[in-house]
Amino acid sequence: MLSPRVVVLRAPGTNCDRETLHAFERAGAIGRRVHVRALARRPALLDDVQIVCIPGGFSYGDDIASGRIFALEVRTRLGDALRRFRDRGGLVLGICNGFQVLLQTGLLLADPDGRPLATLAHNASGRFVDRWVRLRLDPGPCRFLHGVAAEFDLPVAHGEGRFVTRSPAELDRLANAGQLVLRYTADDHGVTTNPNGSAADVAGVCDETGRVFGMMPHPERFVDATQHPAWTGRLDPAATGAGLALFAAAVRAVSA
Repeated sequence: MLSPRVVVLRAPGTNCDRETLHAFERAGAIGRRVHVRALARRPALLDDVQIVCIPGGFSYGDDIASGRIFALEVRTRLGDALRRFRDRGGLVLGICNGFQVLLQTGLLLADPDGRPLATLAHNASGRFVDRWVRLRLDPGPCRFLHGVAAEFDLPVAHGEGRFVTRSPAELDRLANAGQLVLRYTADDHGVTTNPNGSAADVAGVCDETGRVFGMMPHPERFVDATQHPAWTGRLDPAATGAGLALFAAAVRAVSA
């Protein structure tokens, strides 16, 4: 069977695209980094692709708000192409800045008119947060989380990561639909690791199909055990990091 093909979108200010591409390749995919405007000129590039990822970083300097300009480009130049890609079975992943982009484009958690049902607001602390967190998953329909460990650690690095829905009722609806698939949870000392004040400790959500997934933590930054700050004496230095499992799950999903 041929290896799945991945496109990692980039824009000015994106800075996690190479690491993300490396993670997908470690998981068995064939990938390429593509500038958003190059894809807008040739959306047919998606015809032979199974996974699209919008990685982390500070696209366009996060002017106005995090991911806002990148989201505007994606929505106006690529919105129809990405919806067709999703509808034919393609997977779409947004990490950190990419999560912010997916929510603002309407590709993830939108009402029938395409308006966002949730946003990622400034951290409750008012500060940029760069640390490791403990995560708990409830994979539901999410294709990126099937076969992944129930709890694991990943790093976060963001100033606008506080997940907020348009109303409390909308948060309840998403929970009941099984779309709140990744949450911050307690660490080994029993302390909840929610770094930004997200409602219901939400760290990642998927759409109804499970094919579009957005998350704030960075799985591409933990593909080797030695990337964890406490690996000495706890992890086999030759082992893979927990983040690699998410990329492997996506590869399995489109290879089945």
